[in-house]
Amino acid sequence: MTGKPNLKPARPWFSSGPTAKRPGWSREGISTELLGRGIRAPEVVARFAHGLTLTRELLQVPDDWALVYAPGSDTGAVEQAMWNLLGPRPVQVLAFENFGQVWATDVRDALKLAPEILTAPWGRFPDVTKVDPKADVVFPWNGTTSGVRAPGADWIAADREGLVICDATSAAFAMPLPWDRLDVVTFSFQKALGGEAGLGVTALGPRAVARLDAHVPERPVPKVLRLRDGKGFDRSLASGSMINTFSVWTLEDWVDAVDWGLSAGGLPELIRRTEANFAALAAWVERTGWIDWLAELPEERSTTSVCLKIVDPRVAARDEAAQRALVLRMKALLEAEGAAFDVEGHRNAPPGLRVWCGCTVEAADVGALGPWLDWAFAEALAE
Repeated sequence: MTGKPNLKPARPWFSSGPTAKRPGWSREGISTELLGRGIRAPEVVARFAHGLTLTRELLQVPDDWALVYAPGSDTGAVEQAMWNLLGPRPVQVLAFENFGQVWATDVRDALKLAPEILTAPWGRFPDVTKVDPKADVVFPWNGTTSGVRAPGADWIAADREGLVICDATSAAFAMPLPWDRLDVVTFSFQKALGGEAGLGVTALGPRAVARLDAHVPERPVPKVLRLRDGKGFDRSLASGSMINTFSVWTLEDWVDAVDWGLSAGGLPELIRRTEANFAALAAWVERTGWIDWLAELPEERSTTSVCLKIVDPRVAARDEAAQRALVLRMKALLEAEGAAFDVEGHRNAPPGLRVWCGCTVEAADVGALGPWLDWAFAEALAE
């Protein structure tokens, strides 16, 4: 049996959402000046606009794109895009993990459209040769629940006629995004920069804005998701105005996170940190016999929400319920020791582990995690 390691991660937070706060975060560093002010007060609107400006700078969003806030984190942002934009063209949804499957269901059952659903087994990205440049396409760039990410963007036509709506919540601020091949990019505060939950951002490219100006959805759009006024795209939303009351505390925490990202070296440094964390975990995976990647192909492996499967034959031979029980026992052992929190896989994914390696995590902590996973596995297997 493997003994307890001597070194614990200094910051044992590896959840895939909300993710670890930035290094050095403290609630004392969050501005409280505007707490209790009205959401329409000019100073509050200006502060929300400032948050969008900083977000654009850090994420390197093109100047001709509009950014708006959405309620409900990334889920709300994706729904906002789909409810307002889909309808004029055929729709394809890439459903290779939990959230892609959710978007496909909502397009079919809630929007009453008839999407073509391009699926793939857990651990693989769909066959991109089937993507139709004349159709609107909805897909996650990075499958948070499967550890699979898009293998580049060459499969997206530069001269496409349809819109490409990209759920980028576990990719934004951690991976390069090909803005010229995307028309809508969504993400949440709670993923790559460890912000508080509840708010998302919908980034709209020129072709998406043109669709909003020209297309009136046949369906009624819930008020909190509306992107249009009587004339087309409601451009006030891109200047800090809000559809409903958003949390000022959450916004201030986001400003703190983005300020940290800019001061740390901007997007290139955030990507570098993410890749260093992934490399630290990959070194452990490659030398460990009982674990393996859920994502089969190296070029499709996420560097943020890294999903792993247990391949030890003593566990692989068990039914799914027994495998999940072992993972939950490992989780309990790790958390009781304060060595790692929230490393179990998503509830709808195959049984296994999931380790967040985004930029707010430290590579030294990822390196210290591996021996503790070995210990927890040995303990749980021996019980």
